[in-house]
Amino acid sequence: MIQYPFENFYEMLKSVTQMNSSKKAIFIANESYSYSQLLNKVDDLAQSLRALRVGSGDRIALICPNSVEFVVSIFAANKIGAVVIPINTMLKNEEYRYILQDCCAKVLITGYKLKAETQSLEKDVPSLNATIWIDQSPRNASNHYEMNALPKNDEIRETESLALDDTAVIFYTSGTTGNPKGAMISNRNLFSNLIGAQERFDLNHRDRFIVYLPMFHSFTFSIMVMLPLFLQASSVIVPSILPFNNILKQTLLKQVTVFMGVPDIYNALLRAKLPWYFLWFNRIRCFISGGSALSEDTINRFHATFKRATMLEGYGLSECSPAVAINPIEKQKLLSVGLPLAGYDVKIVDEEMLELPYGEVGELIVRGDCVMSGYLNDPVESDKVIQNGWLRTGDMAKVDEEGYIYIVDRIKDLIISKGLNIYPRQIEECLMLLPSVKLAAVIGQSDPHSGEVPIAFIELEEGFEHIAPSQIKSELKEHLASFKIPKTITVVESLPKTATGKVLKRVLKEGTY
Repeated sequence: MIQYPFENFYEMLKSVTQMNSSKKAIFIANESYSYSQLLNKVDDLAQSLRALRVGSGDRIALICPNSVEFVVSIFAANKIGAVVIPINTMLKNEEYRYILQDCCAKVLITGYKLKAETQSLEKDVPSLNATIWIDQSPRNASNHYEMNALPKNDEIRETESLALDDTAVIFYTSGTTGNPKGAMISNRNLFSNLIGAQERFDLNHRDRFIVYLPMFHSFTFSIMVMLPLFLQASSVIVPSILPFNNILKQTLLKQVTVFMGVPDIYNALLRAKLPWYFLWFNRIRCFISGGSALSEDTINRFHATFKRATMLEGYGLSECSPAVAINPIEKQKLLSVGLPLAGYDVKIVDEEMLELPYGEVGELIVRGDCVMSGYLNDPVESDKVIQNGWLRTGDMAKVDEEGYIYIVDRIKDLIISKGLNIYPRQIEECLMLLPSVKLAAVIGQSDPHSGEVPIAFIELEEGFEHIAPSQIKSELKEHLASFKIPKTITVVESLPKTATGKVLKRVLKEGTY
């Protein structure tokens, strides 16, 4: 049974500030904010939101770059009983309209650089009463405000903060099929993640995190934005992932100890010519990988390059707040995403939801305080995904006798050829072991003779631009059975990816890429 020290995030921040008022909570560019300065900004924004008649249960959409204002908005909303909806900053106006209409957003918080897609959203979103710009407003309109010039009204009565089981955040899934769905996540859900991650990573108040992945992503939101504040630690916020050498610079100068990335980032890090002084003087003791699976080659090369640090691979999904499992520091297993966090249960089940023995592949299901209450406005889909308290992840996996989880593939990505199961991830792993292949994605294609056959899309390493697909197929035959060899291999300059580097197989399947 997990014991929760706070009812909500604002209560957490207030408690931490009382103990560490002068300690630096956030570093960004050449500025820094102590815990007391951060809390003051939160209280100011909360007061202004009340003046805009925002209160309990209202939704505040964040289409906002990595910034102090993003963090402040989370806690201010939590204080007044409102719900935050962090939204992908790479979407287009039509996609934003759908999400804001679906969640009935009352306030939008955004930035000037995103004005082309966000400045006119209130025309199509009847519930949207105000747009707040974290920097400069592109419009001179009564319902558009700059954050540093918001209205104040001391006479507005205080609203109640969120309780432990109230919805605090709604994460919209990436929408691999159809429109994105809003996973409703409570304070309890997120706190369970923070408590479990603290124990698994052996983190403390002396750690310093770097936050360069988009804050709207559930994994970044929970583990890199909220966890440092929960630990009374510090964060280094980098507004953009590019240029990447600035991330390395900030890591070195700000003495970062915890570095989180996705496979695309770690592959780029290994390909980069890192200066000797970075390898010698960096203070990183823990690398965390999430979003999608690391290849065996990447893991081995990473351990050889960063000998003083530990690489911990984990697994999660937005519907689970999002972390489910992470490798423990004291015992990691290659290609495993580790053990479930404290208080979470997992099973591998067949199509009838019957548990399978150790080592057998089936669907991974999860139970615990991390599981969302459901999808916003979609009880039918919620009931499909959550059954008797167990969340069906849609991921195929197996568990060994020590409880370590191995993700095999997405159920929807499974290829069945002449009655035989083919797991795209296995083919991708073999492709990326080849010196010529930088990144690979395998999908199923309909075939009149076999039902389905695997086809591959690859990015090539520098210096291998003239290699023929036939040669790659020939090299694969040393590692794979003939029925697993891709029927076609297509070389692309860059595979379509999400903001966190996960390959968008949906785009490949649609044939629009």
